[in-house]
Amino acid sequence: MTRRKVAVAVASISVLVIAVNVLPSAAQQPPPAPIASEFLTPRSVFTDDIRLMLKLRHHHGTTRVVNVHDPSRTVVARFTVQPGAQFPWHTHAGPVIVNIVTGALTYQPAETCDTHTYTAGQAFVDPGQSHVHTAWNPTNAPMVFVATFFDAPAEGPLVIPAPAGNC
Repeated sequence: MTRRKVAVAVASISVLVIAVNVLPSAAQQPPPAPIASEFLTPRSVFTDDIRLMLKLRHHHGTTRVVNVHDPSRTVVARFTVQPGAQFPWHTHAGPVIVNIVTGALTYQPAETCDTHTYTAGQAFVDPGQSHVHTAWNPTNAPMVFVATFFDAPAEGPLVIPAPAGNC
């Protein structure tokens, strides 16, 4: 009988140790989404008559002018991108100004397949208007950027899926 009581006591302690060490792990938060977004502003409309023209000089020497006759709908969002996470190939209705807050983001347009990595404190303009591209976090830590969308749709997604091209 004594052996049986010892065996029951050891089994009970084992179950308690497992419960204390395993169950809290299982109850933890799920891992973060590969790419999380948070809107910082509602979709807003300029009350004045606004035209937007951006002249972009690319790294390889070409210049592109982006004219937006009615950039009236804007929205600002913060994105957190986990290590290695990549946006699918896409475009936007209008231009997007991107400010890197922490970490690094590698940007690749489908037109040239060139890549450029932007780091904290840097900004760039995505021209939108059928300019297909992707971007990803090339680092081992989460990165954050803030994007200001112009000519955003009144509702629905800000990203328009697109084929990758030949990259």
